[in-house]
Amino acid sequence: MIGGAFTLPMLLTYGRILAIPAVVIAMLQPGTVWYWVSFVIFVAACVTDYFDGMIARARQQVTALGALLDPIADKLLVAATLILLPATDRVGDLAVIAVLLIISRELMVSGLREFGATQGIAIPVTQLAKWKTTVQMTAIAVLIAGAPALAPLVGQNIAAWVKPAGETLLWIATVLTWVTGWDYLSGTLRHLNEPPRR
Repeated sequence: MIGGAFTLPMLLTYGRILAIPAVVIAMLQPGTVWYWVSFVIFVAACVTDYFDGMIARARQQVTALGALLDPIADKLLVAATLILLPATDRVGDLAVIAVLLIISRELMVSGLREFGATQGIAIPVTQLAKWKTTVQMTAIAVLIAGAPALAPLVGQNIAAWVKPAGETLLWIATVLTWVTGWDYLSGTLRHLNEPPRR
């Protein structure tokens, strides 16, 4: 494989990892300006997630290090922001359940992938899993921006729908998260039940 530790795709991945503490710090700050700062950082990190893989494949710069760090960066970004949504009152009490369900699924899939790697099992990413990621990131972005930041732009009446809309997307993401999580689990079990190759 062509590439190294300092190709453009790898630099984008490093940037996404560095964005995690930045968005955490921004989300913890008071004031509507920080709502926008955290929103911009998060969206920028999501954009790098899309482009680093695309560029790596186009330039034949896919590396083992990139394959390792990319999903780690994604899960850390999602977990950190999800945890901070209820901590910063960006979601209601019921949405905390969705947060816990998404994080628990991500831990399960990480464990399955690690176990699968030891068994030579590779479960490909499905189109539904890609949609899951899109809905998940969109929900988090909407909730990070929140009504306080949007109210001066769109008015209080419209801004009042931001939180319910974001929470609805979060629940849709939760359903997709567990459907795709089941795909990973059943795929791993199916490979384990296959007769050994001769």
